[in-house]
Amino acid sequence: MAGFVLLLAHLLLVAWVSLRPRDVAWVTAPNTIPLHGLRADLALGGAEAARLIGEGLLLLAPLGVLLPMADGRLRVSGWASLARTTAAGALVSLAVELLQTAVPGQVVDVDSVLLNTTGVALAHLLVVPAGRTRLRRRWEAGRPSSSGGSTPGRGSALLRNEAPQGATPTISRVPIAP
Repeated sequence: MAGFVLLLAHLLLVAWVSLRPRDVAWVTAPNTIPLHGLRADLALGGAEAARLIGEGLLLLAPLGVLLPMADGRLRVSGWASLARTTAAGALVSLAVELLQTAVPGQVVDVDSVLLNTTGVALAHLLVVPAGRTRLRRRWEAGRPSSSGGSTPGRGSALLRNEAPQGATPTISRVPIAP
């Protein structure tokens, strides 16, 4: 539940940052050529390019952790989780870019989709596999062992020792009105 709440809060923050109208005298043309905007950012110099590229990578990067956290599964293929999370991040980024077409002062940039998706994938790769491994180990350490010993497991031992309680009551059928 915490993952879902954090995910919703982050998406609201992204919408607030990305979809606010800007008061500008003029705007640049939309960038529909992949990597063209990145080349222009790199031409600005090292510090400015690092800032602009870092902003693109970090905007949706928390989704790489929050989406698997909201899902809550510990036993899932690492590649399937990465593919699902990256695809969802790409779709969210694309939705933000498409919504920006209706916002004054915001410009569509295909490189933003590429950077946002890369940020989601990198955050997922850096955090999720180690986090899932740690959570699985903690969960398995707290479980009673089902191998060895006289008690095969708490749930099955309780069910075998209980007395039968009789026949299950049935409910008579109610006719359906015409």
